Amino acid sequence: MTFLQAILFAIVQGVSELFPVSSLGHAVILPAVLGWHIDQDAPQFLPFLVVLHLGTATALLIYFWREWWGLLLALFGRGEEIAGRRHLVALLIIGTLPAVVLGFMFEHRLRHLFGSPVAAAVFLIINGFVLFGGERLRRRALRAHDRRELGDANGRDAFFVGLWQTLAFLPGISRSGATIVGGLLVGLRHEDAARFSFLLATPVIAGAAVLEIPKLRHLPTAAGATVVSGGTLWIAGLVAGVTAYASTAFLLRYFRSHEENPALDPFAYYCWAAGVLAVVLLAIG
Repeated sequence: MTFLQAILFAIVQGVSELFPVSSLGHAVILPAVLGWHIDQDAPQFLPFLVVLHLGTATALLIYFWREWWGLLLALFGRGEEIAGRRHLVALLIIGTLPAVVLGFMFEHRLRHLFGSPVAAAVFLIINGFVLFGGERLRRRALRAHDRRELGDANGRDAFFVGLWQTLAFLPGISRSGATIVGGLLVGLRHEDAARFSFLLATPVIAGAAVLEIPKLRHLPTAAGATVVSGGTLWIAGLVAGVTAYASTAFLLRYFRSHEENPALDPFAYYCWAAGVLAVVLLAIG
């Protein structure tokens, strides 16, 4: 992998991990469409992927550091504000459980899809329908329930959002998009649904990266070398982190200013266009 390919990969990771357009889908589709000869199943690719995810998780920790620090302090404090923070901790734990349990059960069964660009492109098109349909279902949900803030959510709401998060096991289905849709369907505002999605992403992304780190020690010496040089590897991780930080800031402002609009529609249009284009290019290429 060249330096420019590594940086472009890092930018795509940083953007698509938070934007509801599937980072995994783009990671599978992009090299195939551009004709990059990168074997993503090779052990040499693992260190590069781990560093990119660590960069993204670090960016989320930095952006939400006040909330994470408050949540940590809430475990040892008292008071009404502390109770609210503990409630959020409970929501995050409950929302993470479905991904942990179902991930262990089905990850290996779905792994064969990870290397299929055509499957990822098809699921990217389906992701567009998830986003578009989510906005329409949200309108029905709001007729039955009042619009709520994150502090009003309960454990059942968090578990429901967590179930939606498991759709991201399919390459092309966006984790952030699925969890935002899940949040909208329980009556959350766009901004609160996105905030919960990003907070929920931090332990998931960091946990996935940490789980892969021990595997690096078991790689053979030749296979343990990364697909890029050491300097490029860490630059790519930094680029992924900076891009993820900027994406988070942009999206929270975007959802705040588009609360009364179907805010996910533009991302749905993109997924349809990108998915169809990818299928066509892969078919003729």
